[in-house]
Amino acid sequence: MVLMSPVENRLISAASNGDDHQEPGIRPRSLSELIGQDHVKENLSILIEAAKQRSESLDHVLFYGPPGLGKTTLAHILSNEMGVQIRVTAGPAIERAGDLAAILTNLKAGDVLFIDEIHRLGKAVEEVLYPAMEDFALDIVIGKGPSAKSIRLNLPHFTVIGATTRPAMVSAPLRARFGAVYRLEYYDQTAIQAIVKRAAGLLQVEANDKGIAEIARRARGTPRVALRLLRRVRDFAQVRAEGFIDHEASTSALDLLKVDFLGLDDLDRRVLLTIIEKYSGGPVGLNTIGASISEEPDTIMDVVEPYLLQLGFLSRTPQGRVATERAYSHLGLPYQAKTQPGLFDRENG
Repeated sequence: MVLMSPVENRLISAASNGDDHQEPGIRPRSLSELIGQDHVKENLSILIEAAKQRSESLDHVLFYGPPGLGKTTLAHILSNEMGVQIRVTAGPAIERAGDLAAILTNLKAGDVLFIDEIHRLGKAVEEVLYPAMEDFALDIVIGKGPSAKSIRLNLPHFTVIGATTRPAMVSAPLRARFGAVYRLEYYDQTAIQAIVKRAAGLLQVEANDKGIAEIARRARGTPRVALRLLRRVRDFAQVRAEGFIDHEASTSALDLLKVDFLGLDDLDRRVLLTIIEKYSGGPVGLNTIGASISEEPDTIMDVVEPYLLQLGFLSRTPQGRVATERAYSHLGLPYQAKTQPGLFDRENG
């Protein structure tokens, strides 16, 4: 059993946790049910229809983008639309080439193999995957030394769907074997509201438009976060608001959970306040920020920074991280432009 750290288990974290799978019926099962990502949906609908008309399996597909935007959901939708089975695994789970060979030999024609975190596949595993994706063949070496023989097993035509949050870490040879590559973007307010409204209906939760809008506004443009917030607001409404989610119930619940009106939580604010109050707004290096708040620098870079950068609250410079005027304004602090910025932990910026 893998335990999640407190940071990974944040309410507004886009990373998946056990709570996200309590109501599996919420996940869309077809492209028509999927809300948002219109450009990707249109391309996928053409991909599916073309494959059906030719009676072929789908081309290999790679989805990339921040966590929580629906890469896994899209993989299941593609298998449902094609009427085939899906086998789900993850890069870290395939430790040896033999593990992958066992999976591949159990696939049937047209089946989908979904590999999450595909950037974490080992080199030896990738070498087995290349001919499987390109030639639908599996090369097996029998024996050792001079008497070793290489046998090629033919595989049925199948589809690999890969998902990654770090496309730059996917090796060039592997990336080249995907015929369709799509980036998933953060959702706008309208799309998130529609997702929350649909989920509230499926969960049989009474809510009005203002209550739904408040949840959507604090969801950081991420469906996974929106659904998690909905469940927590549902609990609050059940106990303190007679089961009805309106603006007041949503605001009270999310304020109690320390998620502010832009979706920032306590860790986000600690990072910004550290830069502003301890280091005069920066620039300051990640190592120094991490040591100041007792968090790992990698955690700050991967978990905290992306949303702060998206909001324009943080900027990266060669010398380190700098809090912007918007960050000061959001935190209610006076902003003073510096003519000569101080340098903290310059080598780690």
